[in-house]
Amino acid sequence: MQNSRKLVGAGAISLAVLFNLAYGCLAVMFNYPAVLRQPAAEVLTQFVAGGPALILVWYGFALSALFLVPLAPLLAGALHGEKPLNAIGLGFAITGSLAGALQGVGLARWVFVAPVLAAAAGNPAGSGGQPAVETTFAVLNAYGGVAIGEHLGQLMTVLFLLFGAVAQWRPRGGLVGNWLPGLAALAAILIAAGTGEGLALVLGGDTGPYGLITTLGFLALSLWLIATGVRLVLSQPSPSVAI
Repeated sequence: MQNSRKLVGAGAISLAVLFNLAYGCLAVMFNYPAVLRQPAAEVLTQFVAGGPALILVWYGFALSALFLVPLAPLLAGALHGEKPLNAIGLGFAITGSLAGALQGVGLARWVFVAPVLAAAAGNPAGSGGQPAVETTFAVLNAYGGVAIGEHLGQLMTVLFLLFGAVAQWRPRGGLVGNWLPGLAALAAILIAAGTGEGLALVLGGDTGPYGLITTLGFLALSLWLIATGVRLVLSQPSPSVAI
């Protein structure tokens, strides 16, 4: 059991590292995430310029999100110990898996659909014209990206973090002893605020601050995953956290 907890802790650390590595590569290669709000023609042009290497980075980014699907239940079990999961533990496992699945599905559009549209954009005569390609891409980005990956995926991530904060909270720990659940709660608040970008887009509002807020939220999430993973790796045989 102790070795399993250490492996799960290592998995949590690995997820945070892989996620941020892929994110950093996309920021350098594709001006991500700012590129997402540019006109479709510009996005497709930059996507084509990235070539196969960019597609592979997107694939790695999608896999890092999907890694949360099996990790969330394992993390719930590792934090809980040998007792059956209660409602908090089940909520933690389910919402984490849903968050990973939804964001993975949203990101997969860049691997399997965007290349097709990029190729069609380069040959508009055989694809119904450039406006049709750009409209298709815009719809794909709005549904697969904003609605599924960003909005619903991030909402599930918020719930996952809130369940995690409750799970790790120690009634007598004070502020110092409860810095880890506090970090989870902070990440949840920031990511929840960032979900307003999707509504702002459809309502015609200002989306300027949301990108930064979401980025800070996922940075806090990454730090929480690493800290939780380190605690599991260094933990003693008697579990210190129960959910």
